Amino acid sequence: MTLESLPATDHQAREYFSQNGADTLETAFALANILHTNRNVSEAARAYYQAYELHPKEPNRYPLPQTLLQASLLCRLKSGQHIPAEDLLALRSLNIPFANYIDGTAQAWSGADAHHALNTIGNSYDEFHTGEEIDSITLEIARRVSPSPFEPSTTAEQYTRIPRKLFMYWDKNPPEEIQKNFELHKNIPHFESHFFNKEEAAEWLYQHYGIEARSIFLSARHPAEAADFLRVHVIQLLGGWWMDADIRVKDSSALKFMANREAGATFFLTHNNVVHNDFFGSVANSDVLSDCLLSLYRNCYLHHGLFIAYKTGPGVFNRALNRVAHRSLLGQPPAKKIEIFDHHAFNDMIEEFDTPYKHQLPSWYTA
Repeated sequence: MTLESLPATDHQAREYFSQNGADTLETAFALANILHTNRNVSEAARAYYQAYELHPKEPNRYPLPQTLLQASLLCRLKSGQHIPAEDLLALRSLNIPFANYIDGTAQAWSGADAHHALNTIGNSYDEFHTGEEIDSITLEIARRVSPSPFEPSTTAEQYTRIPRKLFMYWDKNPPEEIQKNFELHKNIPHFESHFFNKEEAAEWLYQHYGIEARSIFLSARHPAEAADFLRVHVIQLLGGWWMDADIRVKDSSALKFMANREAGATFFLTHNNVVHNDFFGSVANSDVLSDCLLSLYRNCYLHHGLFIAYKTGPGVFNRALNRVAHRSLLGQPPAKKIEIFDHHAFNDMIEEFDTPYKHQLPSWYTA
């Protein structure tokens, strides 16, 4: 790559290249990450490929060659380019799930049958951390499949609707605006509300899930991680709605929506297909939440320092929905219908309010 081949508007990439070049594995990889982050995907594809070509193909040299080639091919797809057959074959020789991921994504994005594309991807996501981009892309494709992999089996037994229960969490000493939000939701007619603090949540986890759950909860790096861990356990056991303490139900129409869901679970997505875990509803013993629990414990044991959004946050929900879709394709559809709404629906349901604590306390992004 040359300085002239880099986008004139990507000052960060151009400055990095001017200072470091891209003639080693490390510098080419760093440049590719900058370009990718700044959404210059065509140039990122070339930089990742250059890093791949510079790789000595030694098994313990990181980043691994399959990671570089996979990233290059994904960026090619994002830029609207085709995948060279020989590159896909080379990726398959290095890592079969990586190749299946790229192959299936290429199929879906070229307009091929979504069912076939999702079958091609299979459970490739298990090669990645929960919350990485593969989860968002796979869920995007799963939502196109017809019939939906999130529809229940026609032979499933009848089940009750999502209970009219609302749960929130704040570790200790809630500031005035959070306390007011608790009071607002406490007074909602026909809904049972419960607000956990850290001490009560730890005891609740111990009584219902055991000492291990309590220990993991208390070892959380940040209150957001603790809330992530708690929410899955609470809704899986009791059913109902979870809402973060710094958001609120928008209006009576939103409450009516919550009160009348007949699905087994209701989720909302961000604009880029990441599941909102700050607001969702489910019956107890959910297919989705049982899988969320698996990822929670796996990540807490094996990947303690993982980015919180991946480790305990939205990432475990994306992964769980993808596993449900994959099992459905294998002939095991969910026992209860799963609803997935887009970001417009979330904005119709939920609103944020002024929370000065966010400017005073350490962010979970840095935990």
